[in-house]
Amino acid sequence: MSPGDEHDGYGGSGQTRTRLPEGNTGDVRGGPRRPARGSRSLLMAVGVVVLLVAAIAFANRGGEDPADASPTSRTPGKSATAATGTRPVTGHDGTVPTGFAHDEQGAQSAAANYAVALGSTDMFQKGPREALVRAVYAPDVVEGLLKRLDGSYSPSLMAATGLNADGTAPTDLTFVSRTVPVGTKVKEYAGGTATVEVWCTGLVGLAGEGSTRPVTSTWYTLTQKLVWAGGNWRVSASSQTEGPTPVNGDNRASLAGEIADAVEQYGGFTYAR
Repeated sequence: MSPGDEHDGYGGSGQTRTRLPEGNTGDVRGGPRRPARGSRSLLMAVGVVVLLVAAIAFANRGGEDPADASPTSRTPGKSATAATGTRPVTGHDGTVPTGFAHDEQGAQSAAANYAVALGSTDMFQKGPREALVRAVYAPDVVEGLLKRLDGSYSPSLMAATGLNADGTAPTDLTFVSRTVPVGTKVKEYAGGTATVEVWCTGLVGLAGEGSTRPVTSTWYTLTQKLVWAGGNWRVSASSQTEGPTPVNGDNRASLAGEIADAVEQYGGFTYAR
């Protein structure tokens, strides 16, 4: 994943996106009952931060905007929720959307879709992980990044996550790891480079009867530095910070079987600005 530096830029600042259906698998949150804080923290650290540990090693972590101090003090502009109406991609590189426009909108769409890819279960298995990294990252950082990731996704990490050594789920359990972008913001744009923040919620855990690591949700902001390379936006650096995190609602936690069924039945999206 990449180099980095915070930028207080100018440029566009559209914030949300339209979602176009795709034919990939999906997940939902859940677990038997709301897990204890300790379990939630463990899963957040393992399922989210670790997914991007190599990217953080490439990046300088300085530079993220804190949540606005007074969220009720102003009303968002129309651009915060208005879609452009332009389809984000023309094709796929494996499971990763590709063909993003060479403009600010394209950079936001790329950042959102790359956040989804990097938060997927593919990151936990060596073969799929390599294919994903080669599709998302700039060529000059790929080889070093793959070596770091192979070291990070160790048997001990898999055991801590509740997975088998090869990154697969134990028998009768379904591993859930999904990132859902909530909005994007351009921090800097200069034609061949862009810095885009993606506000995300994530789902991670093991769904199924008898799971000791139920699926929980996390919130974080992913900052991606992008470069235009080979006719597409690629990630050159990445870092993340916790939040902004909303107050939990009063929804009943779904049963383990309901979560496992949802993972198999609900597909994902291609995200567009």
